[in-house]
Amino acid sequence: MSPIRSFLEWAARHGGPLLAGCIFVGVAVPPLAALLRETLTITVAGLMTLVMLRIDLGQVLGYLRRPLLVAALIAWILLACPLIVFALTRLVGLDGPLGAALVIMATGCAATSSPAFARLVGLDASISLVVAVISTLLVPFTAPPLALGLLGIDLAISIGGLMARLTLIVLLPLILALIIRRVVAPARLADWSGMVDGTVVVLLVMYGIGVMDGMLAKLLAEPAWVAGGLALAFLGNFGLNALTALVTWPAGPRVALATGLLSGNRNMALYLAVLPAATEPRILLFFALCQFPLFLSPFLLRPVYDRLRPAC
Repeated sequence: MSPIRSFLEWAARHGGPLLAGCIFVGVAVPPLAALLRETLTITVAGLMTLVMLRIDLGQVLGYLRRPLLVAALIAWILLACPLIVFALTRLVGLDGPLGAALVIMATGCAATSSPAFARLVGLDASISLVVAVISTLLVPFTAPPLALGLLGIDLAISIGGLMARLTLIVLLPLILALIIRRVVAPARLADWSGMVDGTVVVLLVMYGIGVMDGMLAKLLAEPAWVAGGLALAFLGNFGLNALTALVTWPAGPRVALATGLLSGNRNMALYLAVLPAATEPRILLFFALCQFPLFLSPFLLRPVYDRLRPAC
């Protein structure tokens, strides 16, 4: 076995600790974070390609036996949640960069890691897989009109420009993954599964470090702002999680708990990859802070799900 393959398979087996630690490395080593920040777009594109390569599209289609339920969950996550968060920010007077960033976070698609997180805490990974895939494919058409049009948030980019960038970073990896599936034998892909998973972990570590660029300087300059932003990131993640679980509880605890987890864990990587440098820096920093609840939520919420799982 080659050293590269051994390393990648080792990374796949130890993904949890590596992902949890990479964020703190990014904060503690600013030069490395600044270096990897420049690779975010290509890193996210690579992640999207590999994640889609590992998804069995036939299995996804097979899960669509309840189309009305899936459509309702997608509409809730991509349309209802942003409008509710927007209304709440206005109600409590949370305006400025943090308020705008929280609303934009709510417009994001479910994190592509949602099925893995669901499996990690013993929830239904199948519904997580379907909603994560479909919301990722639809977010280029829902988020820009909401964030830039209806909600009027200034991101230093037009609606058409943001839609085009999001479409490219979602569509091109999908096409590339389909081409790879076409030219590589299924048996070979299965043999590569450990290396693919390890590469995903490596890219996530690079992303986790790079997204922390500027965080240490911001923490030292404005510790109160960072603490407030971090608290808001956890509140947004766990709040959307709880609200979604309550709203979808009539569909069954199994669906509700899994949907709540993926509703809280939104994919900020896409925004960080496509938003221009002229975007308000505090909005981008808030997206970086959102990585803390994203990576830590499976560990923090595992005791809660252990108590609720008998209801499933």
